[in-house]
Amino acid sequence: MLARYIGSRNAQMLRNWRPTLGVWGSVGAVGLVWITDWKLILDYVPWINGKFKKDD
Repeated sequence: MLARYIGSRNAQMLRNWRPTLGVWGSVGAVGLVWITDWKLILDYVPWINGKFKKDD
C-alpha cells in the first residue's frame, strides 16, 4: 500500500531505514525530556510519579 504512494523503490528504502529512524526518534524523545523540565514530564510516568512528591 505504501508503494502505491511513494513508489516501490522508496518503500523498500523506508523499510530498511525503519530501525534507524526508530532509534533516532527515541534519542530525540529522551533529548527532549532532558532539555525540558523533566520532573514535569516524569510526573505522568506511574512508577516514578511518587518520587518527587514534597511533604508539606
